[in-house]
Amino acid sequence: MTSREEGGSRLHGKLKQGEPDKPLISIITATFNAARFLPDTIRSIRAQSYPNIEWIVIDGGSTDATVDLLKANEDVIDYWLSEPDSGIYNAWNKGLAQAQGEWIGFLGADDYFWDAHVLARMSTQLARLPASVQVAYGKIMLVNADGLVIQAFGEPWENVRERFKQTMSIPHQGTMHRRSLFEQHGKFDESFRIAGDYELLLRELRSADARFIPGIIIAAMRQGGGISSDPGNSLLVLRESRRAQLKNGLRFPGMIWSMAVVRLYLRLLLWKILGERLARKALDFGRRMMGLPPFWTRT
Repeated sequence: MTSREEGGSRLHGKLKQGEPDKPLISIITATFNAARFLPDTIRSIRAQSYPNIEWIVIDGGSTDATVDLLKANEDVIDYWLSEPDSGIYNAWNKGLAQAQGEWIGFLGADDYFWDAHVLARMSTQLARLPASVQVAYGKIMLVNADGLVIQAFGEPWENVRERFKQTMSIPHQGTMHRRSLFEQHGKFDESFRIAGDYELLLRELRSADARFIPGIIIAAMRQGGGISSDPGNSLLVLRESRRAQLKNGLRFPGMIWSMAVVRLYLRLLLWKILGERLARKALDFGRRMMGLPPFWTRT
């Protein structure tokens, strides 16, 4: 028998409702042994000036202090559950089953909203969008484990529309999904480990348009030795991205995806020849030559 803890069917007793100019925004967070950084996420939710937020937390059966943190902060959590799961997309799908918002976003357990007014400003823009727009996004800020700013990520849709068909080129932590997106296209494909968010968005954006919201940094996303900096994980990202493209009718890999594969294998070669520390320095030297800020030596 699997263990299961739950904060109640609805911690605050009733479903929240949206208003025409204040849409209900559901934020879903998946956690697993996240006690180190989760307090930053909690503080950023608690600080939001926008009142019409629903926060759903799905925990994968943590054995650290994560569940204690959830219990201690039930006043800002509308629903939480702790039980073993099969990965982040399984957790997100559980969260979607509880979400009531017109717009739904996903915030990592080690990420946090950039400031107290992010959702207030975003909600104003979301309320103005035509019903045909099902995906809207702003920028995010990449930071290291200590919160040091690395660089902002996120470009206008017209700049990345074609690129998106080859690689995930919008920041998922800065993306809001209209509820009808999931009603039309279904939930996340749980057979993916890393690129399930890309695959789901491809279902819509292979032929439709997203809307970029300028002037807003939505969230900070920590970079710290995981998918972003491990070449082996990066290879899995590319393989799953290609599988997502094939699943959505994109039969041939494009030049951008192919060049990403070439760059990755060059990174793997540098890792092998120089070792990780020197390889990171060499990669950042190359970034500086292109006028980009250091990344590899900061993560």
